[in-house]
Amino acid sequence: MLLDLKVSKSVIIDVNAKKVWSVLTTPEYIKQFFYGTETITDWLVGSEIVFQGEYQDMQYRDHGIIMEDKPGNYSIITYSLKNIAIYETEFTWSQHGFANHEGYQHSETGLEKLLNTIKKIAEGLK
Repeated sequence: MLLDLKVSKSVIIDVNAKKVWSVLTTPEYIKQFFYGTETITDWLVGSEIVFQGEYQDMQYRDHGIIMEDKPGNYSIITYSLKNIAIYETEFTWSQHGFANHEGYQHSETGLEKLLNTIKKIAEGLK
């Protein structure tokens, strides 16, 4: 695990934080912005989380545990929502720790598109 690598980018979304959070935690929306990934979890600390699907003609099943934000936990993806105005939210996606440089590069090059897709979905909920 390459814990020294980190990717972090932000986007301003013209809806309130509650709608952005809904996009980030609702499996049907996750599938739209996360490359068709099926998400299985109840989002409670200590619960299992599974991301599964197909990428580049290969089936995958990534899994983990919803954990507190503590050093030493594996790759940590953090969602940060900051209210800027009543109907404006700054959303930041940060990922710290990658299995390899290829995974890091994939996140680094694809994150802006991912954030813009989340923005489009959230703003479509108006």
